[in-house]
Amino acid sequence: MILASASPRRADILRSLGIPFTVAATDVPEDLLPGETAEAAARRLAAAKAARAAGRAPESWVLAADTLVSLDGATLEKPRDDTDAAAMLRRLAGREHGVVTAVHLRRGGDAGVGVAEISRVRFAPMSDAEIAWYVATGEPRDKAGAYGVQGLGARFIAEIRGSFTNVMGLPARAVYELLRGAPDPALGLLALSSG
Repeated sequence: MILASASPRRADILRSLGIPFTVAATDVPEDLLPGETAEAAARRLAAAKAARAAGRAPESWVLAADTLVSLDGATLEKPRDDTDAAAMLRRLAGREHGVVTAVHLRRGGDAGVGVAEISRVRFAPMSDAEIAWYVATGEPRDKAGAYGVQGLGARFIAEIRGSFTNVMGLPARAVYELLRGAPDPALGLLALSSG
């Protein structure tokens, strides 16, 4: 199986599940369409990443994902720079938001199948000093919503409802169900492998 992502967090989650894979990141533009919801965008982008990787390796199964943060109907992508990261964190501080990760599985020219998981995350209030410290660590730079739940950002998370691995970028249970439900019996066995 190919993981169509350069995310070390997604790779770590697959490894923790004992699922063997190789990494082949794609270069799909991650621009949002006008009026597109976070869930619709994540589904579209995950499917596009899977299609791109499947085109390069048509005999292999491809797993792709995309994660976005939603707050008050607005979609928060990866921050453009540290100033943007700080602004995102100010918006999230003391509030609850949604994290959607869409996952898509396909092989070759088949359209494949996808699923989207949504978790709810509540941030504790954050002072300007805390925001400045966290931004200076560099951790927010490559993460949707400008934080990493599995890293230094964990100290600011007050509550998570739903899948923790979804907030990290790959919902473990959803991946397992996609593999178990795939038309290829080998994927079902892969889902139950231990590496």
